[in-house]
Amino acid sequence: MDAPGRGRSEGMDPADQWVLNPDTGEYELRSGPSAPRSAVPGPRRSAPPGTDGTAGGRTRIPGRAVPPQRGRRGAPDDGRRGRRPAQRKPKRALLWAGGTMAFVVLATGAGGYLYLKHLEGNVTTTDVGGAGRGDFSRDEAFNILVIGTDKRTGRGNEGYGDKGSRGHADTTILLHVSKDRSNATALSIPRDLIVDIPDCPTRQEDGTEKVVPGLQGVRFNRSLGEGGRDPGCTMRTVEQATGIPVDHFMMADFNAVKTLTTAVDGVPVCLEHPVDDKESKLRLPAGESKVEGEQALAFVRTRHSFGNQGDLDRIKAQQHFLASLMRKMSSSDTLTSPAKLVKLAEAATKALTVDTGIGRVSTLKDVALELKRVPPKNISFTTVPVKDNPVEKIKATVVLDESKAPRLFEAIRNDVSLTEVKQRRKKEKDAVAARLKGEKAPASEVRVQVLNGGAPSGSAQETLRWLQVEQGVTKSENAGNADEALSRTALEYAPDQAAQARRLADVLGLSGAAMKPGESVTNAQGLPAMKLTLGEDFKGAGVPLTPPDKAPDDIEKSTADKVECAS
Repeated sequence: MDAPGRGRSEGMDPADQWVLNPDTGEYELRSGPSAPRSAVPGPRRSAPPGTDGTAGGRTRIPGRAVPPQRGRRGAPDDGRRGRRPAQRKPKRALLWAGGTMAFVVLATGAGGYLYLKHLEGNVTTTDVGGAGRGDFSRDEAFNILVIGTDKRTGRGNEGYGDKGSRGHADTTILLHVSKDRSNATALSIPRDLIVDIPDCPTRQEDGTEKVVPGLQGVRFNRSLGEGGRDPGCTMRTVEQATGIPVDHFMMADFNAVKTLTTAVDGVPVCLEHPVDDKESKLRLPAGESKVEGEQALAFVRTRHSFGNQGDLDRIKAQQHFLASLMRKMSSSDTLTSPAKLVKLAEAATKALTVDTGIGRVSTLKDVALELKRVPPKNISFTTVPVKDNPVEKIKATVVLDESKAPRLFEAIRNDVSLTEVKQRRKKEKDAVAARLKGEKAPASEVRVQVLNGGAPSGSAQETLRWLQVEQGVTKSENAGNADEALSRTALEYAPDQAAQARRLADVLGLSGAAMKPGESVTNAQGLPAMKLTLGEDFKGAGVPLTPPDKAPDDIEKSTADKVECAS
């Protein structure tokens, strides 16, 4: 949905409609006879006569105040022009606005996007069916797949990307935000990574479902666009390749980086050496520069200016760019400018496509505010560890580095930060750790049902044999398949079974987080028993399931708070 007139009069900059309400002392959006009412959502408040948003009146914006714009000489002080108001009032309103707009992520070999609360009407949604989650929880860790396509959409983009491309996954970042919001990890996935693309159910325009057949051993970027694959197919591919569940997706095109960087009056970048790339038309001196619009697009698209001129070095430059964009977004220069905030809202939402699970305005706001809680120094950028494809003479693709990648995936999957952080939920973590402490019942007294909830076929029977024969847990039984799959193995037990649970956790190598106080089940003898559900993390009978407590030391990374130069 395109809404260029939303929140503006004809030919008028939206920022020029901020006016002072003399009755309240607050700055509001003007809506005159020639302009529709502002679509900025928010709770309606009582207002003096003539300020209710009707023709000729004003529309209230949630928050305290918004600074006016600089004025014309001799112009009346109507709020559009004039002196800067006191800092105390605008600061609260602008922090509120900035919080709803603070979710900035790089997309496309070309782009980035901003998460905004209002202007939901500009956002396109896609139903990805069973891929991901149908809702968003403010109390859990979450993973959002940010996809940038090379599709030639938008004015001025005819010369970018592949002429006939249906929109491949040109640049992809899996953003993991920790449960306690103390940290986040942005994991870049190379477009030339060799993966298996699974069969993908896609929703057609007429409401029917079509399954797009999977592919074996192909470039990752083919998980989108080709054969009718939608973002849900890319989500499924990432989850299969990494073992990290993907909850939602966000997708942007080439225009995102151009409009966003222009809206914030440019993004600072740093180069270790001068660049003069004829293909991308990027020309910059060594040291610090500021890029916006077409020049910013050229910066994040060029692959011939950095490192060995490959996609991996381009990814590093994009990560530096994204970190700088995030710093610019959260700077006082941006948050104290209503003009920039309005332009950002328009620019970002028009370039954004999301899944239906996060397409509502209230959900968009929640995601933005949850991300805003993460300190920039604890937002890490890293790339999937890879190595050259050994079957190629001319190196054009990469494969997973099996000595590093699984450990990084496991850390992210288990909510482990790549930076040292002070955990905010110490009481909760202490309570989880306490589940392992205390008396342990003898193995012969442990009663448990074993279910398969996502582990390889035969895992329940394999575990049952191992428990009975090698561990002496003779009062165990195979209860078949669980009602639903679990990403992590879980042991549910009643309060009076805590001693049995501690013994079984010790035998299996379970962490306190895997122990779920709840209710018992009834076994074949009619006696209460615990329920052990083997999840997708199950690695085989006798293999400990304790998650890592720290990130791998050999993972290359950067953080959002530091300025780094592309080399």
